Amino acid sequence: MLKLTGIVTIIGISSACSVAVKDVPAPAALKPAFTASGAVKQPNYWWQSFNDTDLNHLCEQALSNNFSLFAAYNRLEQAKAVAKKTGADLIPQVNASVTGSYVSRNLPAFKDFALGLASTYEIDLWGRIRSAINAAQLDAVAAEEDFYSAAVTLTAEITTVWYRLIEQRQQLALLDRQIEVNKNNVTLVTVRFKGAQASAADVFQQQQLLESVIGNRHTVISNIAVLENQLVILTGNAPGTIRLPKTAEFPHLPELPDTGLSIELMQRRPDIRKAYYTVQAADQRVASAIADRLPKFSLSANVEVSSPDFQSVLNNWLATVAGNLVLPIVDGKRRVSEVERTHAVAAEALNNYAAAMLNAVKEVENALVQERQQRLVVNNLERQLELAQEATNLIRLRYINGAMDFLRVLSAILSQQSLERSLLQNRQQLIEYRISLYRSLAGKFPVTLTPTPQSNNGTGCDTKIC
Repeated sequence: MLKLTGIVTIIGISSACSVAVKDVPAPAALKPAFTASGAVKQPNYWWQSFNDTDLNHLCEQALSNNFSLFAAYNRLEQAKAVAKKTGADLIPQVNASVTGSYVSRNLPAFKDFALGLASTYEIDLWGRIRSAINAAQLDAVAAEEDFYSAAVTLTAEITTVWYRLIEQRQQLALLDRQIEVNKNNVTLVTVRFKGAQASAADVFQQQQLLESVIGNRHTVISNIAVLENQLVILTGNAPGTIRLPKTAEFPHLPELPDTGLSIELMQRRPDIRKAYYTVQAADQRVASAIADRLPKFSLSANVEVSSPDFQSVLNNWLATVAGNLVLPIVDGKRRVSEVERTHAVAAEALNNYAAAMLNAVKEVENALVQERQQRLVVNNLERQLELAQEATNLIRLRYINGAMDFLRVLSAILSQQSLERSLLQNRQQLIEYRISLYRSLAGKFPVTLTPTPQSNNGTGCDTKIC
């Protein structure tokens, strides 16, 4: 009983020596607020701000079936398993053995039966094991934040590709209208040429413009197919296996969201939280490396029983309890070098944490200024297009009346049609800047994975992490 009491006392002291996980102060100074903010609170499922039913459905599919997201979850499972494995070092290891032998030659037969139990346990005097366990657990928490960061990235990619697809569909419809206009112009110029009111060069130039628009149409059709394939793959399906919605209209851009305080952003974004936990894990590994330079004390216990008669094997037993103290003396500076390495890793993690904080603020500020200026660009293009349409109508009318050559008409048509295509591109770019803002402000949200039989590999059913 005294021996048992002594062992319990030692274990209690060793637990007291374990290294606590420390809070990490912000390594970079930030402004309290961003340069612009709205009054609308951004929902957890940030893409729902666009009020687009088709987009919502696509994001739901991707969050359930995307294989890259499965891979991120598998990395989380690995980190959790490593944490469990590391935690086993605090539990004594017990091994059992059973042997039996029978020897018979010229001498009388000899039989022997033996049972044995052996246990070893290292007393964590300086918190080396506990620090390693803390580090592994923090790695698992960081891996979970990395999973949520992957979910945010996936939904942002889905949303971006979806509205690029809509823009290309609008471009296709616009090019079809422009082709009809240019065909009518070819007919008009051809009639005037036959009436000696236009030159052959005028006919060729208008036909060349028509062919140019037709060529652009082929490119847009290719772009649509590529974007559709990309979107289908992001939802976890093979191209050609599902039908995408035929939507061809941009959503109404919502009001600017409430950007909140910069410190709230640091606490909300999964990538920042991952960097924070990575710093804490690195700090715990420094403590573990330092403790590894100190003496190690371990206990071992053995119980052995043997007898030539198996029925009486438990009557002959021998128990042994021993302690072992190991003090590193000469190791070629291996442990010192490991301490230096872990210090450098911790410093790197802290610098990465600071860089992630600054990058998060940069992303928000960039999205704010880009959207603000892009709105002005769109407004300017809309005004340019109005003027170009008026100019084209007047120039075309004067050409029909013989007051202007065809080169001016061709130039006006080219300018108008180019502005029409540019306006669509810039409207899509405005939406993309809003996507960047939503993404930069996004926190984690519940995700439910529904792996297919091929991807599940027998690991279980649906998985939900909140």
